[in-house]
Amino acid sequence: MTPVVVDSSAVLGLVLPDEGGVMATALEAMFRQGPPVFVPAHWGVEVANGVLMAERRRRLTPADAAAALNFLRQLPITVDDGPVARVFGEVSALARQHGLTAYDAAYLELAMRRRATLATLDHALNKAAKSAGLALIAG
Repeated sequence: MTPVVVDSSAVLGLVLPDEGGVMATALEAMFRQGPPVFVPAHWGVEVANGVLMAERRRRLTPADAAAALNFLRQLPITVDDGPVARVFGEVSALARQHGLTAYDAAYLELAMRRRATLATLDHALNKAAKSAGLALIAG
């Protein structure tokens, strides 16, 4: 099975009712099928922040936010703890090349290195992934 790299924008659609759509349906199917799913080390902080911001903006109740974080904690995801040197090297180079943040370039680098499909709702990351020849799950 081809591995998948899932960015925060894609997975938040699973827990934010107004952002689900096609991506959430695709991810639900993917998690049932069981390909290996990878994320960079900062993914958890990014996703938790998205849930907490949704709570602060009253898009989620505190109880819904707690349930969302509990659900996300249980997803079968492997955190890729690459060396910091990779961030200062390949990730930074990809960020420069594609006009991405270092956060988004980390998803791109991981998908390239793992020869994985990339799941994202981010327009710039989607464009960079296409440019790099990656398979995509996009909204």
